[in-house]
Amino acid sequence: MGVMPVNRLLITMALPMIVSMIVQALYNIVDSMFVSQISENALTAVSLAFPVQNLMIAVGAGTGVGINAILSRSLGERKFETANQIAENGIFLGFLSYLAFLVIGVAGSRIFFSMQTKNEEIIEYGIEYMMICCACSIGFFMQITFERLLQSTGKTFYTMITQGTGAIINIILDPILIFGYFNMPKMGVAGAAAATVIGQIIAAMLAIYFNLTKNKDITLKISQFRPSGYIIKSIYAVGVPSIIMSSIGSVMTFGMNKILISFTSTATAVFGVYFKLQSFIFMPVFGLNNGMVPIVSYNYGAGKEKRIVKTIKLSVAYATGMMLIGVLVFWGFTPQLLGIFNASESMLEIGVPALRHISISFLMAGFNIIILSVCQALGHGLLSLSVSAVRQLVFLLPCAFILSRTAGLSAVWWAFPFAEVFALCMSANFMRYIYKKEISPLKERENLPYS
Repeated sequence: MGVMPVNRLLITMALPMIVSMIVQALYNIVDSMFVSQISENALTAVSLAFPVQNLMIAVGAGTGVGINAILSRSLGERKFETANQIAENGIFLGFLSYLAFLVIGVAGSRIFFSMQTKNEEIIEYGIEYMMICCACSIGFFMQITFERLLQSTGKTFYTMITQGTGAIINIILDPILIFGYFNMPKMGVAGAAAATVIGQIIAAMLAIYFNLTKNKDITLKISQFRPSGYIIKSIYAVGVPSIIMSSIGSVMTFGMNKILISFTSTATAVFGVYFKLQSFIFMPVFGLNNGMVPIVSYNYGAGKEKRIVKTIKLSVAYATGMMLIGVLVFWGFTPQLLGIFNASESMLEIGVPALRHISISFLMAGFNIIILSVCQALGHGLLSLSVSAVRQLVFLLPCAFILSRTAGLSAVWWAFPFAEVFALCMSANFMRYIYKKEISPLKERENLPYS
Protein backbone atom coordinates (compact mmCIF):
# COMPACT_ATOMS: atom_id res chain seq x y z
CA MET A 1 0.00 0.00 0.00
CA GLY A 2 2.78 2.40 0.87
CA VAL A 3 5.65 1.39 -1.42
CA MET A 4 4.37 -0.26 -4.63
CA PRO A 5 4.28 2.07 -7.69
CA VAL A 6 0.89 3.76 -7.60
CA ASN A 7 -0.33 2.80 -11.06
CA ARG A 8 0.59 -0.83 -10.52
CA LEU A 9 -0.97 -0.80 -7.04
CA LEU A 10 -4.20 0.76 -8.28
CA ILE A 11 -4.50 -1.78 -11.09
CA THR A 12 -3.63 -4.64 -8.73
CA MET A 13 -6.23 -3.47 -6.21
CA ALA A 14 -8.93 -2.48 -8.68
CA LEU A 15 -8.73 -5.05 -11.49
CA PRO A 16 -10.13 -7.98 -9.50
CA MET A 17 -12.91 -5.70 -8.27
CA ILE A 18 -13.62 -4.45 -11.79
CA VAL A 19 -13.85 -8.01 -13.12
CA SER A 20 -16.14 -9.11 -10.29
CA MET A 21 -18.30 -5.99 -10.73
CA ILE A 22 -18.65 -6.66 -14.46
CA VAL A 23 -19.77 -10.22 -13.69
CA GLN A 24 -22.20 -8.84 -11.11
CA ALA A 25 -23.57 -6.34 -13.63
CA LEU A 26 -23.94 -9.18 -16.12
CA TYR A 27 -26.13 -11.15 -13.74
CA ASN A 28 -28.25 -8.03 -13.11
CA ILE A 29 -28.90 -7.86 -16.85
CA VAL A 30 -29.52 -11.61 -17.15
CA ASP A 31 -31.94 -11.44 -14.21
CA SER A 32 -34.16 -8.88 -15.95
CA MET A 33 -33.67 -10.51 -19.33
CA PHE A 34 -35.32 -13.71 -18.10
CA VAL A 35 -38.02 -11.82 -16.19
CA SER A 36 -38.90 -9.93 -19.38
CA GLN A 37 -39.71 -13.29 -21.00
CA ILE A 38 -42.60 -13.68 -18.53
CA SER A 39 -44.28 -10.39 -19.44
CA GLU A 40 -43.75 -6.63 -19.55
CA ASN A 41 -45.71 -6.36 -16.28
CA ALA A 42 -43.21 -8.69 -14.62
CA LEU A 43 -40.35 -6.51 -15.87
CA THR A 44 -42.19 -3.41 -14.62
CA ALA A 45 -42.65 -5.02 -11.17
CA VAL A 46 -38.93 -5.73 -10.88
CA SER A 47 -38.22 -2.15 -12.02
CA LEU A 48 -40.53 -0.76 -9.35
CA ALA A 49 -38.75 -2.87 -6.72
CA PHE A 50 -35.43 -1.27 -7.59
CA PRO A 51 -35.64 1.59 -5.03
CA VAL A 52 -35.83 -0.95 -2.18
CA GLN A 53 -32.98 -2.99 -3.62
CA ASN A 54 -30.99 0.21 -4.06
CA LEU A 55 -31.69 1.13 -0.44
CA MET A 56 -30.40 -2.28 0.63
CA ILE A 57 -27.26 -1.76 -1.42
CA ALA A 58 -26.92 1.75 0.04
CA VAL A 59 -26.98 0.50 3.62
CA GLY A 60 -24.62 -2.41 2.96
CA ALA A 61 -22.17 -0.54 0.74
CA GLY A 62 -22.28 2.65 2.83
CA THR A 63 -21.48 0.75 6.00
CA GLY A 64 -18.76 -1.04 4.03
CA VAL A 65 -17.25 2.30 2.97
CA GLY A 66 -17.03 3.28 6.64
CA ILE A 67 -15.45 -0.06 7.59
CA ASN A 68 -13.04 0.11 4.67
CA ALA A 69 -11.92 3.69 5.30
CA ILE A 70 -11.24 3.54 9.05
CA LEU A 71 -9.87 -0.01 8.97
CA SER A 72 -7.39 0.87 6.21
CA ARG A 73 -6.44 4.03 8.09
CA SER A 74 -5.83 2.03 11.28
CA LEU A 75 -3.59 -0.39 9.41
CA GLY A 76 -1.69 2.55 7.89
CA GLU A 77 -1.17 3.88 11.42
CA ARG A 78 -0.06 0.39 12.63
CA LYS A 79 -3.02 0.10 15.03
CA PHE A 80 -3.64 -3.61 14.48
CA GLU A 81 -5.80 -4.34 17.53
CA THR A 82 -8.07 -1.43 16.64
CA ALA A 83 -8.37 -2.85 13.12
CA ASN A 84 -9.57 -6.17 14.57
CA GLN A 85 -12.22 -4.41 16.64
CA ILE A 86 -13.37 -2.40 13.62
CA ALA A 87 -13.82 -5.64 11.67
CA GLU A 88 -15.87 -7.26 14.45
CA ASN A 89 -18.12 -4.23 14.86
CA GLY A 90 -18.60 -4.09 11.10
CA ILE A 91 -19.90 -7.68 11.08
CA PHE A 92 -22.28 -6.78 13.91
CA LEU A 93 -23.64 -3.81 11.94
CA GLY A 94 -24.14 -6.02 8.87
CA PHE A 95 -26.35 -8.38 10.89
CA LEU A 96 -28.40 -5.49 12.30
CA SER A 97 -28.92 -4.21 8.76
CA TYR A 98 -30.30 -7.60 7.74
CA LEU A 99 -32.83 -7.56 10.59
CA ALA A 100 -34.05 -4.12 9.49
CA PHE A 101 -34.70 -5.28 5.91
CA LEU A 102 -36.32 -8.47 7.09
CA VAL A 103 -38.96 -6.29 8.78
CA ILE A 104 -39.25 -4.01 5.73
CA GLY A 105 -39.81 -6.96 3.40
CA VAL A 106 -42.41 -8.69 5.54
CA ALA A 107 -44.36 -5.63 6.67
CA GLY A 108 -43.91 -3.14 3.85
CA SER A 109 -43.99 -4.91 0.47
CA ARG A 110 -47.69 -4.54 -0.33
CA ILE A 111 -47.81 -0.94 0.89
CA PHE A 112 -44.76 -0.04 -1.22
CA PHE A 113 -46.16 -1.38 -4.50
CA SER A 114 -49.71 -0.15 -3.88
CA MET A 115 -48.28 3.38 -3.60
CA GLN A 116 -46.92 3.15 -7.15
CA THR A 117 -49.56 1.37 -9.23
CA LYS A 118 -53.11 0.04 -9.18
CA ASN A 119 -52.30 -2.84 -11.55
CA GLU A 120 -52.89 -5.94 -9.42
CA GLU A 121 -50.65 -8.18 -11.54
CA ILE A 122 -47.71 -5.80 -11.14
CA ILE A 123 -48.39 -5.52 -7.40
CA GLU A 124 -48.45 -9.32 -6.89
CA TYR A 125 -45.31 -9.83 -8.96
CA GLY A 126 -43.58 -7.09 -7.00
CA ILE A 127 -44.55 -8.47 -3.59
CA GLU A 128 -43.22 -11.93 -4.49
CA TYR A 129 -39.92 -10.48 -5.63
CA MET A 130 -39.38 -7.96 -2.82
CA MET A 131 -40.38 -10.31 0.02
CA ILE A 132 -37.77 -12.91 -0.94
CA CYS A 133 -34.99 -10.36 -1.60
CA CYS A 134 -35.50 -8.66 1.79
CA ALA A 135 -36.33 -11.65 4.00
CA CYS A 136 -33.27 -13.57 2.77
CA SER A 137 -30.86 -10.61 2.60
CA ILE A 138 -28.56 -12.06 5.29
CA GLY A 139 -26.38 -13.37 2.45
CA PHE A 140 -26.08 -9.94 0.85
CA PHE A 141 -25.11 -8.13 4.06
CA MET A 142 -22.60 -10.76 5.18
CA GLN A 143 -21.11 -10.96 1.69
CA ILE A 144 -20.55 -7.23 1.36
CA THR A 145 -19.20 -6.90 4.93
CA PHE A 146 -16.64 -9.68 4.67
CA GLU A 147 -15.64 -8.54 1.17
CA ARG A 148 -14.88 -5.08 2.57
CA LEU A 149 -12.59 -6.67 5.15
CA LEU A 150 -10.67 -8.34 2.33
CA GLN A 151 -10.53 -5.10 0.35
CA SER A 152 -9.28 -3.13 3.35
CA THR A 153 -6.21 -5.35 3.59
CA GLY A 154 -5.52 -5.38 -0.16
CA LYS A 155 -6.83 -8.90 -0.85
CA THR A 156 -9.16 -7.94 -3.66
CA PHE A 157 -8.40 -11.11 -5.63
CA TYR A 158 -10.55 -13.06 -3.20
CA THR A 159 -13.43 -10.62 -3.55
CA MET A 160 -13.31 -11.26 -7.28
CA ILE A 161 -13.82 -14.95 -6.53
CA THR A 162 -16.70 -14.38 -4.09
CA GLN A 163 -18.57 -11.90 -6.25
CA GLY A 164 -17.95 -13.87 -9.43
CA THR A 165 -19.12 -17.10 -7.84
CA GLY A 166 -22.32 -15.53 -6.51
CA ALA A 167 -23.08 -13.93 -9.86
CA ILE A 168 -22.47 -17.11 -11.86
CA ILE A 169 -24.69 -19.14 -9.52
CA ASN A 170 -27.41 -16.51 -9.97
CA ILE A 171 -27.10 -16.64 -13.75
CA ILE A 172 -27.30 -20.45 -13.78
CA LEU A 173 -30.25 -20.63 -11.38
CA ASP A 174 -32.30 -17.84 -13.02
CA PRO A 175 -33.77 -19.82 -15.94
CA ILE A 176 -33.97 -23.02 -13.88
CA LEU A 177 -36.08 -21.44 -11.12
CA ILE A 178 -38.04 -18.96 -13.26
CA PHE A 179 -39.14 -21.45 -15.92
CA GLY A 180 -38.95 -24.72 -13.95
CA TYR A 181 -36.21 -26.54 -15.87
CA PHE A 182 -34.80 -29.91 -14.73
CA ASN A 183 -38.01 -30.81 -12.87
CA MET A 184 -37.71 -27.78 -10.60
CA PRO A 185 -40.92 -25.89 -9.73
CA LYS A 186 -41.78 -23.04 -12.11
CA MET A 187 -41.49 -20.03 -9.76
CA GLY A 188 -41.72 -17.09 -12.20
CA VAL A 189 -40.67 -13.75 -10.72
CA ALA A 190 -40.11 -15.40 -7.33
CA GLY A 191 -37.54 -17.65 -9.01
CA ALA A 192 -35.49 -14.62 -10.05
CA ALA A 193 -35.43 -13.42 -6.43
CA ALA A 194 -34.59 -16.91 -5.13
CA ALA A 195 -31.68 -17.24 -7.58
CA THR A 196 -30.35 -13.88 -6.38
CA VAL A 197 -30.41 -14.67 -2.66
CA ILE A 198 -28.97 -18.18 -3.12
CA GLY A 199 -26.03 -16.69 -5.02
CA GLN A 200 -25.53 -14.10 -2.28
CA ILE A 201 -25.58 -16.67 0.53
CA ILE A 202 -22.99 -18.88 -1.18
CA ALA A 203 -20.81 -15.83 -1.91
CA ALA A 204 -21.07 -14.79 1.76
CA MET A 205 -19.93 -18.23 2.90
CA LEU A 206 -16.92 -17.98 0.59
CA ALA A 207 -16.07 -14.48 1.84
CA ILE A 208 -16.18 -15.69 5.45
CA TYR A 209 -13.93 -18.63 4.59
CA PHE A 210 -11.35 -16.40 2.85
CA ASN A 211 -11.24 -14.02 5.81
CA LEU A 212 -10.68 -16.82 8.27
CA THR A 213 -8.02 -18.62 6.22
CA LYS A 214 -6.32 -16.00 4.00
CA ASN A 215 -6.66 -12.63 5.73
CA LYS A 216 -3.79 -12.64 8.24
CA ASP A 217 -3.96 -8.86 8.78
CA ILE A 218 -7.20 -9.21 10.73
CA THR A 219 -7.92 -11.59 13.61
CA LEU A 220 -11.61 -12.06 14.37
CA LYS A 221 -12.60 -13.03 17.91
CA ILE A 222 -16.36 -13.14 17.63
CA SER A 223 -16.84 -15.07 20.90
CA GLN A 224 -15.17 -12.20 22.78
CA PHE A 225 -16.96 -9.46 20.84
CA ARG A 226 -18.58 -6.52 22.60
CA PRO A 227 -20.10 -3.64 20.60
CA SER A 228 -18.02 -0.47 20.74
CA GLY A 229 -20.00 2.75 20.60
CA TYR A 230 -16.91 4.70 19.60
CA ILE A 231 -16.04 2.39 16.69
CA ILE A 232 -19.64 2.17 15.48
CA LYS A 233 -19.83 5.95 15.58
CA SER A 234 -16.56 6.18 13.61
CA ILE A 235 -17.81 3.71 10.98
CA TYR A 236 -21.05 5.60 10.52
CA ALA A 237 -19.32 9.00 10.56
CA VAL A 238 -17.90 7.94 7.20
CA GLY A 239 -20.63 5.50 6.19
CA VAL A 240 -23.87 7.35 6.97
CA PRO A 241 -23.28 10.11 4.42
CA SER A 242 -22.62 7.36 1.86
CA ILE A 243 -25.78 5.53 2.96
CA ILE A 244 -27.85 8.68 2.74
CA MET A 245 -26.22 9.60 -0.57
CA SER A 246 -27.15 6.24 -2.10
CA SER A 247 -30.55 6.28 -0.40
CA ILE A 248 -31.23 9.56 -2.14
CA GLY A 249 -30.91 7.51 -5.32
CA SER A 250 -33.80 5.36 -4.09
CA VAL A 251 -35.91 8.47 -3.51
CA MET A 252 -34.98 9.75 -6.96
CA THR A 253 -35.87 6.43 -8.59
CA PHE A 254 -39.19 6.28 -6.75
CA GLY A 255 -39.97 9.84 -7.86
CA MET A 256 -38.95 9.15 -11.47
CA ASN A 257 -41.12 6.02 -11.52
CA LYS A 258 -44.08 8.12 -10.37
CA ILE A 259 -43.42 10.68 -13.12
CA LEU A 260 -42.96 8.05 -15.82
CA ILE A 261 -45.85 5.78 -14.93
CA SER A 262 -48.19 8.77 -15.35
CA PHE A 263 -47.41 8.45 -19.08
CA THR A 264 -47.31 4.65 -19.42
CA SER A 265 -45.99 1.62 -17.54
CA THR A 266 -43.73 0.99 -20.54
CA ALA A 267 -41.77 4.15 -19.69
CA THR A 268 -41.21 2.75 -16.19
CA ALA A 269 -40.01 -0.53 -17.69
CA VAL A 270 -37.59 1.42 -19.90
CA PHE A 271 -36.24 3.25 -16.86
CA GLY A 272 -35.73 -0.10 -15.11
CA VAL A 273 -33.94 -1.47 -18.17
CA TYR A 274 -31.72 1.62 -18.22
CA PHE A 275 -30.63 0.97 -14.63
CA LYS A 276 -29.77 -2.63 -15.47
CA LEU A 277 -27.76 -1.60 -18.53
CA GLN A 278 -26.00 1.34 -16.91
CA SER A 279 -24.81 -0.96 -14.12
CA PHE A 280 -22.63 -2.63 -16.76
CA ILE A 281 -20.92 0.76 -17.24
CA PHE A 282 -20.94 2.01 -13.66
CA MET A 283 -20.00 -1.24 -11.89
CA PRO A 284 -16.43 -1.26 -13.30
CA VAL A 285 -16.04 2.35 -12.12
CA PHE A 286 -17.27 1.33 -8.66
CA GLY A 287 -14.75 -1.53 -8.77
CA LEU A 288 -12.02 1.01 -9.54
CA ASN A 289 -13.44 3.13 -6.75
CA ASN A 290 -13.26 0.27 -4.25
CA GLY A 291 -9.65 -0.29 -5.18
CA MET A 292 -8.83 3.41 -4.82
CA VAL A 293 -10.41 4.08 -1.39
CA PRO A 294 -8.11 1.88 0.74
CA ILE A 295 -5.05 3.25 -1.10
CA VAL A 296 -6.07 6.83 -0.34
CA SER A 297 -7.01 6.00 3.26
CA TYR A 298 -3.82 4.05 3.95
CA ASN A 299 -1.52 6.71 2.50
CA TYR A 300 -3.42 9.43 4.31
CA GLY A 301 -2.76 7.57 7.57
CA ALA A 302 0.88 7.19 6.54
CA GLY A 303 1.17 10.87 5.53
CA LYS A 304 2.09 10.33 1.85
CA GLU A 305 0.72 13.26 -0.13
CA LYS A 306 2.27 12.42 -3.51
CA ARG A 307 0.83 8.90 -3.56
CA ILE A 308 -2.64 10.20 -2.71
CA VAL A 309 -2.58 12.79 -5.49
CA LYS A 310 -1.30 10.32 -8.08
CA THR A 311 -3.94 7.76 -7.05
CA ILE A 312 -6.71 10.32 -7.51
CA LYS A 313 -5.46 11.51 -10.90
CA LEU A 314 -5.11 7.99 -12.26
CA SER A 315 -8.52 6.99 -10.92
CA VAL A 316 -10.22 9.96 -12.58
CA ALA A 317 -8.48 9.20 -15.90
CA TYR A 318 -9.47 5.53 -15.85
CA ALA A 319 -13.04 6.26 -14.74
CA THR A 320 -13.55 8.87 -17.48
CA GLY A 321 -12.23 6.44 -20.09
CA MET A 322 -14.66 3.74 -18.96
CA MET A 323 -17.56 6.15 -19.10
CA LEU A 324 -16.63 7.30 -22.61
CA ILE A 325 -16.79 3.70 -23.77
CA GLY A 326 -20.22 3.48 -22.15
CA VAL A 327 -21.50 6.48 -24.10
CA LEU A 328 -20.28 5.00 -27.38
CA VAL A 329 -22.00 1.68 -26.63
CA PHE A 330 -25.28 3.32 -25.60
CA TRP A 331 -25.38 5.41 -28.79
CA GLY A 332 -24.11 2.79 -31.22
CA PHE A 333 -26.12 -0.25 -30.11
CA THR A 334 -29.31 1.15 -28.53
CA PRO A 335 -31.90 -1.06 -30.29
CA GLN A 336 -29.78 -4.16 -29.70
CA LEU A 337 -29.45 -3.35 -25.97
CA LEU A 338 -33.20 -2.97 -25.60
CA GLY A 339 -33.74 -6.13 -27.63
CA ILE A 340 -32.03 -8.09 -24.85
CA PHE A 341 -35.15 -7.41 -22.76
CA ASN A 342 -37.68 -8.55 -25.36
CA ALA A 343 -38.54 -4.93 -26.13
CA SER A 344 -41.84 -4.25 -27.88
CA GLU A 345 -42.22 -1.57 -30.57
CA SER A 346 -43.53 0.91 -27.99
CA MET A 347 -40.59 0.15 -25.68
CA LEU A 348 -38.15 0.74 -28.52
CA GLU A 349 -39.86 4.00 -29.43
CA ILE A 350 -39.51 5.27 -25.87
CA GLY A 351 -36.25 3.54 -25.00
CA VAL A 352 -33.93 4.49 -27.86
CA PRO A 353 -33.96 8.27 -27.22
CA ALA A 354 -34.11 7.68 -23.46
CA LEU A 355 -30.91 5.64 -23.31
CA ARG A 356 -29.05 7.97 -25.66
CA HIS A 357 -30.00 11.16 -23.86
CA ILE A 358 -29.32 9.80 -20.35
CA SER A 359 -25.95 8.35 -21.37
CA ILE A 360 -24.57 11.83 -22.09
CA SER A 361 -24.39 12.21 -18.30
CA PHE A 362 -21.77 9.42 -18.19
CA LEU A 363 -19.12 11.84 -19.47
CA MET A 364 -19.24 13.77 -16.19
CA ALA A 365 -20.21 10.93 -13.85
CA GLY A 366 -16.80 9.22 -13.76
CA PHE A 367 -15.10 12.31 -12.32
CA ASN A 368 -17.92 12.86 -9.83
CA ILE A 369 -17.86 9.28 -8.52
CA ILE A 370 -14.12 9.32 -7.86
CA ILE A 371 -14.04 12.75 -6.22
CA LEU A 372 -17.00 12.06 -3.94
CA SER A 373 -15.34 8.83 -2.77
CA VAL A 374 -12.13 10.72 -2.04
CA CYS A 375 -14.16 13.05 0.17
CA GLN A 376 -15.60 10.06 2.03
CA ALA A 377 -12.22 8.33 2.40
CA LEU A 378 -10.76 11.47 4.01
CA GLY A 379 -13.64 11.93 6.45
CA HIS A 380 -15.69 14.52 4.55
CA GLY A 381 -18.73 12.45 3.78
CA LEU A 382 -21.06 15.42 4.24
CA LEU A 383 -19.57 17.04 1.15
CA SER A 384 -20.40 13.93 -0.89
CA LEU A 385 -23.86 13.91 0.61
CA SER A 386 -24.52 17.51 -0.33
CA VAL A 387 -23.54 16.91 -3.98
CA SER A 388 -25.75 13.83 -4.24
CA ALA A 389 -28.71 15.49 -2.54
CA VAL A 390 -28.55 18.62 -4.66
CA ARG A 391 -28.02 16.68 -7.90
CA GLN A 392 -30.86 14.20 -7.47
CA LEU A 393 -33.45 15.92 -5.26
CA VAL A 394 -32.95 19.64 -5.76
CA PHE A 395 -32.06 19.55 -9.46
CA LEU A 396 -32.84 16.26 -11.25
CA LEU A 397 -36.32 15.42 -9.95
CA PRO A 398 -37.78 18.95 -10.21
CA CYS A 399 -36.19 19.32 -13.65
CA ALA A 400 -37.68 16.00 -14.80
CA PHE A 401 -41.10 16.96 -13.44
CA ILE A 402 -41.07 20.37 -15.17
CA LEU A 403 -39.93 18.82 -18.46
CA SER A 404 -42.63 16.16 -18.21
CA ARG A 405 -45.32 18.82 -17.85
CA THR A 406 -43.98 21.29 -20.41
CA ALA A 407 -42.34 19.17 -23.13
CA GLY A 408 -43.60 15.61 -22.63
CA LEU A 409 -42.01 12.22 -22.00
CA SER A 410 -39.22 12.55 -24.59
CA ALA A 411 -37.78 15.58 -22.78
CA VAL A 412 -37.71 14.01 -19.29
CA TRP A 413 -34.49 12.13 -20.00
CA TRP A 414 -32.50 15.37 -20.51
CA ALA A 415 -32.75 16.02 -16.77
CA PHE A 416 -29.93 13.51 -16.19
CA PRO A 417 -27.11 15.21 -18.16
CA PHE A 418 -28.25 18.65 -16.89
CA ALA A 419 -27.98 17.41 -13.29
CA GLU A 420 -24.58 15.80 -13.86
CA VAL A 421 -23.07 19.03 -15.20
CA PHE A 422 -24.27 20.82 -12.08
CA ALA A 423 -22.76 18.08 -9.87
CA LEU A 424 -19.45 18.35 -11.75
CA CYS A 425 -19.08 21.99 -10.75
CA MET A 426 -19.78 21.18 -7.09
CA SER A 427 -17.38 18.20 -7.06
CA ALA A 428 -14.52 20.21 -8.56
CA ASN A 429 -14.90 22.92 -5.92
CA PHE A 430 -15.04 20.39 -3.09
CA MET A 431 -11.92 18.61 -4.38
CA ARG A 432 -10.05 21.91 -4.30
CA TYR A 433 -11.18 22.39 -0.70
CA ILE A 434 -10.19 18.83 0.34
CA TYR A 435 -6.77 19.19 -1.21
CA LYS A 436 -6.00 22.42 0.67
CA LYS A 437 -7.40 21.19 4.00
CA GLU A 438 -6.38 17.52 4.15
CA ILE A 439 -3.90 16.52 1.44
CA SER A 440 -1.54 19.47 1.03
CA PRO A 441 -0.57 19.60 4.76
CA LEU A 442 0.72 16.02 4.48
CA LYS A 443 3.77 17.30 2.61
CA GLU A 444 5.27 18.18 6.00
CA ARG A 445 5.05 14.51 7.08
CA GLU A 446 6.75 12.98 4.03
CA ASN A 447 10.00 12.38 5.92
CA LEU A 448 8.49 10.85 9.05
CA PRO A 449 8.99 7.12 9.84
CA TYR A 450 6.89 4.73 7.71
CA SER A 451 6.44 7.44 5.07
